[in-house]
Amino acid sequence: MVHRYFNRRQFCSALVATASGSARAASDTLRVLAWPGYADSDIVQTFERRHSVKVEVTTIDSDLDLWNKIIANGARDFDVFAVNTAELQRYIRKGLVVGIATDALPNLARQRPRFRNLASIPGIVHDGAIYAIPYTYSEMGLIYDRKQVSVPPDSIAALWDERYRGKVIAYNGGTHNFSLAAISLGLKSPFRLNDRDWPRAADRLIALRRNVSGFYTRPDESVALFKRRQAALMFANFGKQQLQLCNAAGLDVGYALPKEGALAWLDCWVITRSARNPGLATAWINDLLESEPGQVLVGRQGLNNTTSTEPDDMDNNMLRWLQPVESEERRNQLWSRIVSGDRASKVLAP
Repeated sequence: MVHRYFNRRQFCSALVATASGSARAASDTLRVLAWPGYADSDIVQTFERRHSVKVEVTTIDSDLDLWNKIIANGARDFDVFAVNTAELQRYIRKGLVVGIATDALPNLARQRPRFRNLASIPGIVHDGAIYAIPYTYSEMGLIYDRKQVSVPPDSIAALWDERYRGKVIAYNGGTHNFSLAAISLGLKSPFRLNDRDWPRAADRLIALRRNVSGFYTRPDESVALFKRRQAALMFANFGKQQLQLCNAAGLDVGYALPKEGALAWLDCWVITRSARNPGLATAWINDLLESEPGQVLVGRQGLNNTTSTEPDDMDNNMLRWLQPVESEERRNQLWSRIVSGDRASKVLAP
């Protein structure tokens, strides 16, 4: 009996040790959810060596993809992720993210004044808590093939120009595309459609579909489509990141901002409510505000960072910074119907 009891006790001790080891292993692995180019392998390896941890990176290709991955398991699958300031609001409303201890972020001092003043950036501070740290940003311009488009397009209406029928590459996302349609129609706000606006915006996107040769979700996919379909024009949802990829692919392209104003996004790092090691997640945010990650964003990705002193388009008064929309769900549902080829009457059907 004694011998049997001893074995059982040994077995239980082994279970406790295994569980403890698993818990330590879990807390020593940082789970990052990010857009392509935000967490390249060399940046990840530097962080892993410095903190003696492992980093698991999952990439996303749309705001909807990001939302679905976070809510799939109540934010328990990731510790830190990147999101734009407009989309951030629904994560805060649902309690999926937590406030960030800025006193543990000494590299905030490296950011330009406009980004250090977090209270001045809409959507970041709620009830005195800071929920996000700015990381990178870009406007959404128009990329055009210089051989087929001799004069740089100066209007978003170029996407609907009949001369480019079957020659346009578009982003596969309902939220931004309904904003594009609203801008092209001259509606009061591209982010808050009213009951009268929906039919007009849906018709406008159905018309856009007729011009489109292909839809993309990832930056690299957009360049491959542009090249393979010999496109003339592309809406650059990822901005100059796509321009950089086009140039690297040897494409003779130009980049233009529409006179109506280009949509623009500011992406930030946030920490989930279920982060297994909030301190490690905070360290990730702090480390990515150092020089090397910032240089990678600019030099390798063609994006802007929040620490550079180089001039950029941030002060362009024509930029339309993303705001929360009236309904992400409705926009994405209607967009799915439009891409599927439905007629206007069916698109807007309940």
